[in-house]
Amino acid sequence: MVMREQDKHFLWAIFYGTALILFWKGIWEGVGGLPYIENAWVSLFVGFAMLTLSGMIFRELDPLGSMEKKVLKNMHYVHEHPRKEEFHFKYYDHAQKKNLTIKAENLKHIEKGVLIFHDKGQEIFIPVHRIQEIWHKGKLHWKL
Repeated sequence: MVMREQDKHFLWAIFYGTALILFWKGIWEGVGGLPYIENAWVSLFVGFAMLTLSGMIFRELDPLGSMEKKVLKNMHYVHEHPRKEEFHFKYYDHAQKKNLTIKAENLKHIEKGVLIFHDKGQEIFIPVHRIQEIWHKGKLHWKL
């Protein structure tokens, strides 16, 4: 069974959040004798401000940004694979209003979030966010 990319991202976000909470709990227990830090609201504000200013809250807990990087990483993996003829992409076509499958061996370029395929003498542009699944030798390899 292959976990969806959204599920993996959600579980890692929970993991990072829990780790941060436990880390800061240890810090606050150690410096709990300092004035004002004993107040839970002050501690909450200071911790959130530190995470925000450091950029960690946006880098690690971003619901969409880092997930898009992981999706592109999978697309590049297939594109650079020496036996990419064994892969297929499943995507939703808005014009035909149905799911379609296209061979990965027809993938020629990945540019700015768009996969460019050459199939039967024409170029097909598929936005990365429309790719739903990657199949390898008839088995599900990756799922959004």
